[in-house]
Amino acid sequence: MLKGLRVSLLLLAVMGNLAWSFSAKANFNGKLTVEIDGLKNEQGQVCASIFASSEGFPSDGDRGLQKQCTKITENPLPLTFNNLKAGSYAVAVFHDQNNDRTLNTNFFGIPREGFGFSSNPEIRTRAPKFNEAAFLVVGPDTNIHIQLKYF
Repeated sequence: MLKGLRVSLLLLAVMGNLAWSFSAKANFNGKLTVEIDGLKNEQGQVCASIFASSEGFPSDGDRGLQKQCTKITENPLPLTFNNLKAGSYAVAVFHDQNNDRTLNTNFFGIPREGFGFSSNPEIRTRAPKFNEAAFLVVGPDTNIHIQLKYF
């Protein structure tokens, strides 16, 4: 009987630690560092949007959780998003060479500026869906790498 009580107390302690761990993760404010690589030149800026759901991803940055444009100072270029809760996110990035904060396209809708997405999905005839670019933020510091593509 004493052995059964010890096992029960041990299980209770483990369950308590797991519950505390999950609630601590839910309450943290994580930082995401995105390393943008493959810039063709240092003209203009890089604009990035982070999305917490498929709504607006990837082209409507106004529907994203956060967005920013940063002057190109180095290659690869690091960007940081702060105050992220634990969860699934996707990032869309483009090289805004003419500083108009728009991904310029040709008559057929093909980008004339560099672009990229988290998880670096293969791009064929369409932009990726949220789940194809999604990654998890589960700790206080998350780092991802995005390779830009140019057509």
